Amino acid sequence: MFERLVEARAREALADTPVVLIVGPRRAGKTTLVRKMGDDGRYYVTLDDQTALEAARSDPVGFIRGLDRAIIDEIQRAPDLLLAIKKSVDEDYRPGRFLLTGSANVLTLPRVADSLAGRMETIAMLPLARAEIAEQPSHFLEMMFEGKLVKPADAVLGDDLVQLVLLGGFPEAISRISERRRQDWLRSYLTSILTRDLRDIADIEKLTELPKFVRLLAEHSGQLVNYSQLGSGINVSHKTGQRYVGLLEQVFLISMVQPWFTNALKRMVKTPKIHFLDSGLLATTRGLTFDRVKADRTTFGPLLESFVFSEILKLMTATDLRLSPYHFRHRDGREVDLILERDDGMIVGIEVKASATVKPSDFGGLRALAEACGDRFACGVVLYDSTDVVSFGEKLVAAPLSSLWG
Repeated sequence: MFERLVEARAREALADTPVVLIVGPRRAGKTTLVRKMGDDGRYYVTLDDQTALEAARSDPVGFIRGLDRAIIDEIQRAPDLLLAIKKSVDEDYRPGRFLLTGSANVLTLPRVADSLAGRMETIAMLPLARAEIAEQPSHFLEMMFEGKLVKPADAVLGDDLVQLVLLGGFPEAISRISERRRQDWLRSYLTSILTRDLRDIADIEKLTELPKFVRLLAEHSGQLVNYSQLGSGINVSHKTGQRYVGLLEQVFLISMVQPWFTNALKRMVKTPKIHFLDSGLLATTRGLTFDRVKADRTTFGPLLESFVFSEILKLMTATDLRLSPYHFRHRDGREVDLILERDDGMIVGIEVKASATVKPSDFGGLRALAEACGDRFACGVVLYDSTDVVSFGEKLVAAPLSSLWG
């Protein structure tokens, strides 16, 4: 069993908050984590059980009545339970009363969005981070803001890096011994998400077209989103395409990265960027295998960028830093793949390169960002496929991709 980065934070939250909700993709390990946390005698019920689900939906107040120190798994299947939990918590505000999991972001549903404000802490849990798989702590985020990145002890390079990115982070996919078996599991997983989980949160007009829509999204992972283009791919409107993207974000298949901008720079692109949250699932959706990536290395860049984005989000769940992710693109072509803004306004920029060499020109976007930020700029990093940390000027550095977990 892997030690999860969010466990310590979840236990802290239970010590002072009545309700703790752990949200993330299905099969990311949420149930394993909360069952482990329930070893101290918490009552466990899953809404994947049809009998429990019917009871919860037919009489939410009666279902919650009498429950205390309870774990409720897959709460999105009966979101009205949150209103009953609110009533119970208002009557008894002791910390740690309910530990919930959700495979869809129920807080975006209008009827429950405000029901537990101030009563619940929500913690995101994505598939396994490389630091979790390697069973070693990562201080990458803290070291970036301090400008003190160091050479990792054991860097993963070349073909091994490609294999690692194609693997992704889902525990069940990782446990399979062959690439074909991993991709079989991931295809089945995606089908389940599109045919079951989305039905729990919304009515979909063109359910049979969703696989095609997801493939279109996969081809655009790491790019600026164009809702009209995506919608036209399955003959729906701009508005419907935007709604489908939002629903896929709700079930943690993808994530939208908002643009960072400032009045110090004009003509900045203010369009969000799209990323898949698991690089293994992205590769499977695009039909990319190790041999295909080796034969056409240009396919690796988008996979690697989404992999790095996801790894950063996973590390953000465990750090004490309060960070917000953005991307940056100027109309003259300068861009930064990922920007992290700390709650005090300090900023770091991250560029991702699939090659083993870095040139001064690779820092063009980071230099523009540094100029726009002034004293707020803490560090600019180009992550690349090598072993050494190399300075490229004040607050600019090239660092191995393995620095994320090494």
